[in-house]
Amino acid sequence: MQNFVFISPEFPKTYYNFCDRLKKNGINVLGISSTPYEELSNELKSCLTEYYKVNDMNNYDEFIKAMGYFTYKYGKINWVESNNEYWLTLDARIRKDFNITTGINSDEIINYKSKSEMKKFYRKARIPTPRYAMVSTLGKAKLFIERVGYPIVVKPDIGVGASNTHRISCEEELVSFFDNLPKDGPYIMEELIEGDIITYDGICNSKGDVLVEASHITPPIMDVVNNNSDVSYYTNIKVSNRLSSVGKKAIKAFNVRSRFFHLEFFKLKETKRGLGKAGRYVALEANMRPAGGYTPDMINFANSLDIYQLWADMIAYDELKHTYPGDKYYCVYASRRDNQNYSHSRDEILQNYNVVMNERIPDVLSAAMGDEMYTAKVENLKQLESFVEYVLEKK
Repeated sequence: MQNFVFISPEFPKTYYNFCDRLKKNGINVLGISSTPYEELSNELKSCLTEYYKVNDMNNYDEFIKAMGYFTYKYGKINWVESNNEYWLTLDARIRKDFNITTGINSDEIINYKSKSEMKKFYRKARIPTPRYAMVSTLGKAKLFIERVGYPIVVKPDIGVGASNTHRISCEEELVSFFDNLPKDGPYIMEELIEGDIITYDGICNSKGDVLVEASHITPPIMDVVNNNSDVSYYTNIKVSNRLSSVGKKAIKAFNVRSRFFHLEFFKLKETKRGLGKAGRYVALEANMRPAGGYTPDMINFANSLDIYQLWADMIAYDELKHTYPGDKYYCVYASRRDNQNYSHSRDEILQNYNVVMNERIPDVLSAAMGDEMYTAKVENLKQLESFVEYVLEKK
């Protein structure tokens, strides 16, 4: 029997499904987190063989003790995963220290955390990326802007989500940024690409072959976070052949294996010098974990499948063992802010649309994903647009 250690399996709350499907595939599931056992959901408790509570998730010594205990009691640990961006570095460190070869180790993790390092792999796949420079001084920033012009985007080279990401449109804003330079550097500066983000999401096996693929259309999260605006995004009803080809080339270049992936691209609306013609995909970032929040559930609703089960099949068998009917829908997410006054009540939304999820968003995710979300399954773009307009209409 394989032993799987799941880090922080209680967050987001739907992640208990990963543990449940592992157990159904005959895998021994062991959990580590700082949440008291009695506060875990009954669904999660039922699929964990054992749970080890640590007092501080940032105290690595506690994880050494937890892993040592599990190894002594259950034998060789085969997998360690959190499927969570925040803990990817922790996952990798544990793998290296305990000689677990089924995922990224700490020598490789920089390739998936550093935005400047990501560009090297996209270039290897011959996928264009926005021009960039690592900037630590105002002078270096001005030299870069002389080449690309305003506006530009500046953000931490290593960071989660859109935290401390800034759009700078003039020299006054540039000077202000460096006068108040945050301490979570180094910072990367890029030319701004306008437009929605097209994602390539899925699961690959130990050979880097894509087993499952999906795609979403999302707004720039930087604008959502900085403007505290409403959020909406949706699943593509199908993955285009061009996006699939570009995404698979990137997966091979990154040497991704045995995991989820979430790649972000801009699709050029018009020809842009140095990047290509209209319609070409330009790489933004690469994330080697599931798309954030409840997006895995949206993939399920849109594609009439169980992404949790398909991931567990990859873990247990390195291939898919389950098949699904393949019915396709658009799945659309719209979320509200608590400080806004909306026209339609929760009951009205639930009565008028096929809402498949309605949840409060955890505080740690709310800056990027809103405070209360409504997710609906619809058959066409007209219904999709109607739903978003109805949910987000203000008085």
